Amino acid sequence: MEASVMEHKDGRKSVDQACETPCAIERGMRIIGGKWTGSILWHLKDEPVRFNDLARMIGGASKKMIAERLRQMETRGLVRRQVVETKPLAVLYEITDFGRTALGFLDELRQWSESLPAENRETL
Repeated sequence: MEASVMEHKDGRKSVDQACETPCAIERGMRIIGGKWTGSILWHLKDEPVRFNDLARMIGGASKKMIAERLRQMETRGLVRRQVVETKPLAVLYEITDFGRTALGFLDELRQWSESLPAENRETL
């Protein structure tokens, strides 16, 4: 049910069905709304990726930021981390089934963003 504002006969206003806890959209944004989270999920959609390769794929993000975001995503169950016993050691990240559930609307978001007029894309 959605919140709505009602105006009473005496001019007072009240809200019906006010959100007292984060609404579904806010909960979703708290899970995947962090900077670089969507991009990381998108780059992991096809296969596991080594950390350094992932860092190369995501231009503009520092390795420190990517590592921080990956830790958060692992805690939330969006990605899985695997240490590969090679010389030197390698760390692979792969998307989980839960993380994969976000790919549909991330693709829709990508398409919407690509369709924006140039003046809207350049302001971000």
